[in-house]
Amino acid sequence: MTAPIDYSSLQDLADAATERGCPIWRVVLDQQTQELELPEETVRARLRHRLDVMRASIARGIADASPSASGLSGGDAAMMDAAMKEGRLLGGSLQAAALRNAMAVNETNARMGRIVAAPTAGAAGILPALLFAVADQEGWSDERLVEGLLTASGIGLVIAKRACLSGAEGGCQAECGSAAAMAAGAVAELAGASPEATVHAAALALKNLLGLVCDPVAGLVEVPCVKRNAMGAVHGLAAADLALAGILSRIPPDEVVDAMMSIGRQMSPDLRETARGGLAATPTGRAFKGKAPEIR
Repeated sequence: MTAPIDYSSLQDLADAATERGCPIWRVVLDQQTQELELPEETVRARLRHRLDVMRASIARGIADASPSASGLSGGDAAMMDAAMKEGRLLGGSLQAAALRNAMAVNETNARMGRIVAAPTAGAAGILPALLFAVADQEGWSDERLVEGLLTASGIGLVIAKRACLSGAEGGCQAECGSAAAMAAGAVAELAGASPEATVHAAALALKNLLGLVCDPVAGLVEVPCVKRNAMGAVHGLAAADLALAGILSRIPPDEVVDAMMSIGRQMSPDLRETARGGLAATPTGRAFKGKAPEIR
């Protein structure tokens, strides 16, 4: 029985997989079965259930074009789906599917539908958006996607332990940035990236979202959150492609995570989920805030 890792370092996670000659998802799965004292199939079954919830949240978000209770969001995923089918987009079907899926999950969340916080509700669209978009293109089975969730969770655990996942503590870089890192690492590894390249995919995604503020208009997880998730999914896709091409982060992955936490500590509280700065403080953002009691 191998000693469990403590999730304090992305490099340690990659090194453990490299030393064992296996992907990161296998390291995480073995650690989970040991820590939870559960058979592998039980852990996989729990993750398959989360996949089912993710898939349903995407489908619901695409099918339901009605506005949220606040009126701040709703219908964008359906519009993207229609544009895809009509061939009106420039970025290709994979990017379009990632954008659509991410908005669908967050619109489901805004309508009080069921989602999987991955790693948070505010960033819940990024990981499922990219996993299912790439799976549809590549023909990946749900069992492969379960392995992607394991890789993503290992990356997320390191970020949570080493830094944070909270918008109130670290800004949206800690939410959407972490989710993009998790998604990038997951799809990169499923596409054949080495453990080293996998954690660099995560670093590439996170480092390009450093400094991203959390500025929810009217204090609601809708504007800019829905579209920010869509863009986060595309960041994850780009980072995965860079890593698959052999392009690595010049700044080591763990130092990128540490930088994110340092930046979060330096951020004004107005830019950390308080809805007092950024887009929430624009004239339009303040106008919506004034309506908050009636739209909540």
